[in-house]
Amino acid sequence: MSNLSDLEAAAEIVHAVMPPTPQICWPLLSERAGAEVWVKHENHTPIGAFKIRGGLTYMAELARREPDIASVITATRGNHGQSVGFAARRAGVPAVIVVPHGNSVEKNRAMRALGVELIEHGHDFQAAYEYAMALAEERRLHPLRSFHPWLVRGVASYGLEFLGDAPDLDTVYVPIGLGSGICATIAARDALGSKTKIVGVAAENAAAYALSFERGTPVSTNAADTIADGMACRVPVPEALDAILRGAERIVTVSEGEIKAAMRAYFTDTHNLAEGAGAAPLAALLKERDTMAGKRVGLVLSGGNIDRPLYAAVLNEG
Repeated sequence: MSNLSDLEAAAEIVHAVMPPTPQICWPLLSERAGAEVWVKHENHTPIGAFKIRGGLTYMAELARREPDIASVITATRGNHGQSVGFAARRAGVPAVIVVPHGNSVEKNRAMRALGVELIEHGHDFQAAYEYAMALAEERRLHPLRSFHPWLVRGVASYGLEFLGDAPDLDTVYVPIGLGSGICATIAARDALGSKTKIVGVAAENAAAYALSFERGTPVSTNAADTIADGMACRVPVPEALDAILRGAERIVTVSEGEIKAAMRAYFTDTHNLAEGAGAAPLAALLKERDTMAGKRVGLVLSGGNIDRPLYAAVLNEG
């Protein structure tokens, strides 16, 4: 992974566009978890999710290497697409975004507002991703993959902020989609020489990375049907898995019910809106409450982008 100077250079690109997000120790959340709980609020970025950091650094590096780039294409369930749309618009580069059918209506609307060409294809992220890569070749577009070292370097800026401003955390819980978030947190931890343990969180219904971590080799699944659309991965990225195997303490899987309960807890204890992936780290901490009792724990609230009817239904379940 990158060294500290590389990560700090990427952070400068990010901070030229947005300020560091807050990290807050919430009393009610700490009481609920039986630990000192610090939340990294990546739901407070200009797109409501951590992904913006990677999009900014990727497009900056692409502009440096290929100044005449015509257009980029990527696939997403929403937050990565908003990141690419936001950064591409700033760079004056057209962006094509492929999403699966049935994707979040409000995330789709947010991407269109950024001026992207939005294409719906396939039944899940993997199908949309494969179509996007084929379309890149057909239309001669730059394929912007959802996991890439340039993305990881930018995302690591939240790790530098978190571990720098809330030092001496025993453990940080990070949701796993394709892996940029956890790999970036590991990279920041290692670059800073911190001893903080990094724990990945996967949905039981999208357990590809949990299975892969357990077996030490990539394991794909046939489905990834979870309310945490940002974690709905069924084909792990080998490079991401390598970094996770080297740097993560463990991976915790959480059920749909546990994710929804954590979404409700974030609302009642902090009045912050958390999408499924954003709430998953809290779900994992609550699942490990006895083990983590009394410790200083960090949670990455990775995003707050969820459709209103779905969120209302989750709140009403409680």
